Amino acid sequence: MKRPDWDEYFLKLAMLASERATCPRMHCGCVLVKNKNVIATGYNGSIPGDDHCEDAGCMMVDNHCVRTVHAEMNALIQAARRGHAVEGASAYITNMPCTTCSKALITAGVKRVVVFSDYHDTLAESFFAKANVKIDRIAIPQKEIQYDLGRYSSAR
Repeated sequence: MKRPDWDEYFLKLAMLASERATCPRMHCGCVLVKNKNVIATGYNGSIPGDDHCEDAGCMMVDNHCVRTVHAEMNALIQAARRGHAVEGASAYITNMPCTTCSKALITAGVKRVVVFSDYHDTLAESFFAKANVKIDRIAIPQKEIQYDLGRYSSAR
């Protein structure tokens, strides 16, 4: 059994966050990390109080669903609402950020983006390059262990 390195660990957390997504077009998760501590997480979903895409359908404008807030934006908003500085943080994201999210991450001070998706947004990548934000692509983290749920039961 191999212990995951930090990048694998935080990307696995992003994968877990993506399971909360409510837009069937894409499930995306984002984890903002600073000094090996999670600052905030986010996933793509509707604004508070609005219908979710999975319930009401996607709201399409120019071939994009505008009902959802992207995972990166949600993570940045959660960090801001809780008073956590993002300057110098890393963003672990299941998918390459779109142009708008890349600009938000750059402006918030994120210095590194770690992804495993093959989706490329060349404009986003050029923005990251101009802002000296490092992009690291790693292989999709594999589940290394099979969980023995009996170990976690209350009947010890």
